[in-house]
Amino acid sequence: MITLLTLLSALAALLFLGVVAAALIRIVGLLDQIGGSGTSYLAKLRLGLRAIERETAHLPAAAVPLNEGLGEIAAGLAAVDATLGELHGALERQDAS
Repeated sequence: MITLLTLLSALAALLFLGVVAAALIRIVGLLDQIGGSGTSYLAKLRLGLRAIERETAHLPAAAVPLNEGLGEIAAGLAAVDATLGELHGALERQDAS
């Protein structure tokens, strides 16, 4: 009787492992369709994102000097704005007299 129960348990375990293996094989097949091959949409998207990452890798290092330069330009434009404001006021006073 114990031998029969042992054999039935072993067969049940093998059946369980077979079902798990079959399910995993089906899952792997579906995952390959999504992004496993080099021609899938996910693989193409991944390739494009890597290209963008490589092309924009230098931007963080260039941002600090660029911001400093733009700050200097902003200060110069503020001076130009003040000068043009004074010029506009002088022209209005000249037209009024």
